[in-house]
Amino acid sequence: MPRWTTVAIVGGGPAGLMLGALLARQGVNVTVLEKHADFLRDFRGDTVHPSTIELMHELGWADEFLALPHRRMDRVTMGTPDGPVTVADFRHLPVRSPYVAFMPQWEFLNFLAQKASEYDAFRLLRRTTATNLITAAGQVIGVHAETTTGPLELRAELVVSAEGRDSVLREIAGLTSVAVAPGVDVFWFRVSRRADESVPFFQSGRGGSLVAVDRGTYWQLAYAFPKGRADAIRADGIQPFRDRIAALLPLPADRVDEVRSFDDVHLLSVRMDRLTQWYRPGLLFIGDAAHAMSPAGGVGINLAIQDAVASANLLAPALHRGRVTTHTLRTIQRRRTFPTLVTQRFQAAATKALYAASTSAEPTTPKFLRALPPLTRLTGRFIGLGIRPEHVK
Repeated sequence: MPRWTTVAIVGGGPAGLMLGALLARQGVNVTVLEKHADFLRDFRGDTVHPSTIELMHELGWADEFLALPHRRMDRVTMGTPDGPVTVADFRHLPVRSPYVAFMPQWEFLNFLAQKASEYDAFRLLRRTTATNLITAAGQVIGVHAETTTGPLELRAELVVSAEGRDSVLREIAGLTSVAVAPGVDVFWFRVSRRADESVPFFQSGRGGSLVAVDRGTYWQLAYAFPKGRADAIRADGIQPFRDRIAALLPLPADRVDEVRSFDDVHLLSVRMDRLTQWYRPGLLFIGDAAHAMSPAGGVGINLAIQDAVASANLLAPALHRGRVTTHTLRTIQRRRTFPTLVTQRFQAAATKALYAASTSAEPTTPKFLRALPPLTRLTGRFIGLGIRPEHVK
């Protein structure tokens, strides 16, 4: 027997849970399908930007949210031969929390799930994997899914894919995507952090770049390098890899010995693309399912959250009127396309500047920012708030 809901959201990531919470808050029945049993997966995007924290303030959730374990960064710094240079300054943003919060994504997702569950209209189905769309007369009317107890047929007025860059429904829907940039590959790993230790957030050098995220007791490190070189780096062996990291990381060189083998290193293959059309009748794509982002600037989560807020603001009135039309879905895409285009172009430029193999000379960007410090406020605004920040209605 089929089950029924008003909106079926596939994917319990930041976009899916935020959209589910906001719709349920407005009295719309929502069911979120999450294929995993929990959110405990490491090396996921963990940057919560000022625009997202401001949404927590608007919802009245900020005090609880900021009580969760996190580290704060009010400026982005980049290491150069002449010392650290500020790339982006968040301290002057017109928000209540002018900083980036580094928070394990499972903490963020558990928080969103808990807040959403406070609304009677919200339901989260874990260990539930969407496998296909249900269609009738050219309209999507639900999803087929597999659960631990067998198959599930969930009928809905609207299906939203928030599955991320590896969306299953994206392929099933037959929508076309266009590549934005070649992308990069990233090796994620960690080394211990000692008290009061600090390093630049970005460090660029020959053959790649390093991002260092302060996790309190350890550094979560991302080594970004030109796409397609992962196998060659592994083939060279773990010691040459350690040597590369030691050359970029301004810490005692023996710290990288904590990376014992490539079993301690996790590969993230990054691509940048976007759908030319984010919808079909009865179906909408948001977040990375609509536009896969690069890690550059850490803005992917926050762009997905902005998609969710814009979607909730436009969908809730339509759902209360009794029908979501193709015009409504097209309006959502039109509203979010410009921020997506600008952000992806920024990421493509950042990828070229920071992640491609560099020469021994200092890159142009730090020189430019050092010469004109006020520009760091503009880059801070762009990274921290984004283009067309959304607000909860």
